[in-house]
Amino acid sequence: MYNHAPQEYKCPICLAIEGIESEDTMMKQDDIFYRDDLVMAVINSKFVGNNPGHAIVVPLKHYENLYELPEKEANQIMKVAKEVAIAMKEVRKSDGVMIQQNNEPASGQHAFHYHMHIFPRFEEDHFGENRSNVRVANPKEREPFSSAMKEYFSKRKV
Repeated sequence: MYNHAPQEYKCPICLAIEGIESEDTMMKQDDIFYRDDLVMAVINSKFVGNNPGHAIVVPLKHYENLYELPEKEANQIMKVAKEVAIAMKEVRKSDGVMIQQNNEPASGQHAFHYHMHIFPRFEEDHFGENRSNVRVANPKEREPFSSAMKEYFSKRKV
């Protein structure tokens, strides 16, 4: 329903879920810090402005957008997103968190697999002004963020 992925679309998120690291996905297995039978959470490969190391939560099965996401997966995504937000408060010492989820190209959806972003927010981080300042971070830059989240989630049951 309301799908926009091209006919021969290679889903970069599905590849990462399957454990594939290739030129078709920027996501590395080391970026994953939580996984259960329905969803996984990962440090995003793109750093935004003064807010590096944000996370995304994705369903393990391919659903392009919110419109087709089953309630069971939606509920688990929100449950995990809440825990990721709490982790960002504790691990990152963020002053707040921002959740973003885009559906269809008109909203800015770029990967055609449902994903929910959780951004750490800090006083005077100027997120709005720096929102277009996006770059792909190398895996070594992402590692401290994923390691800290892995440690946090190793001690928590979601």
